[in-house]
Amino acid sequence: MDKAELKNRTKKFAIDVIKFVEAAPRLRSLDILTHQLLRSSTSVGANYRSACRGKSTADFINKIVIVEEEADESVYWLELIEESGLINSTALPNLKKEANELTAIFTAIGKTAKENQKSNNKK
Repeated sequence: MDKAELKNRTKKFAIDVIKFVEAAPRLRSLDILTHQLLRSSTSVGANYRSACRGKSTADFINKIVIVEEEADESVYWLELIEESGLINSTALPNLKKEANELTAIFTAIGKTAKENQKSNNKK
């Protein structure tokens, strides 16, 4: 998957979460959970775009770590929403699957970038 495809995928994830949140019932606790989910899920794509413009390998790595954390945080909020039983949505399993996949992708990207940085520093 190239940068453009991953940018589009993270944007689609954010849009899917926005639609999920807008369709959710208005409950005090659910409003808090969905607010947090909106923040973390939209941050994934925004921070990935920022990482792609990193000024150095170290800058790229630092930003990718943030992307990984935001994707994993999205998983957490989705799990809380699901396990609380506050909403019954067919979109929830797909959002969780995508958040988990994005977390795995960015974890792998970060690991590879760190390994490459170590290799380049040894030269």
